[in-house]
Amino acid sequence: MTSSYAPDSGPHPYIGMWVTADGHIRQELLPNGRYDEARGTRTSAYTGSYQVTGTRIEYADDSGFTASGNFRGDVLHHAGYVFHREGGTPAP
Repeated sequence: MTSSYAPDSGPHPYIGMWVTADGHIRQELLPNGRYDEARGTRTSAYTGSYQVTGTRIEYADDSGFTASGNFRGDVLHHAGYVFHREGGTPAP
């Protein structure tokens, strides 16, 4: 699975670091269609590829499981978690 944007069209709007409000889960969406997720002190706890279509993201983890999520502005809803773009202000 690869990201659904063309590399020559500029950076995809969702690339970057996404973090839960407590900072426990940090998921980085890389420009090459890969992601790297840290949990607590465990770096690269999950890695894999992702594809974005509109505001929907589909994940294919390197260990074999799949998941999905939805972006709503600078908020990512994924697997029961709410992530905010790093540097953004989490909603109350």
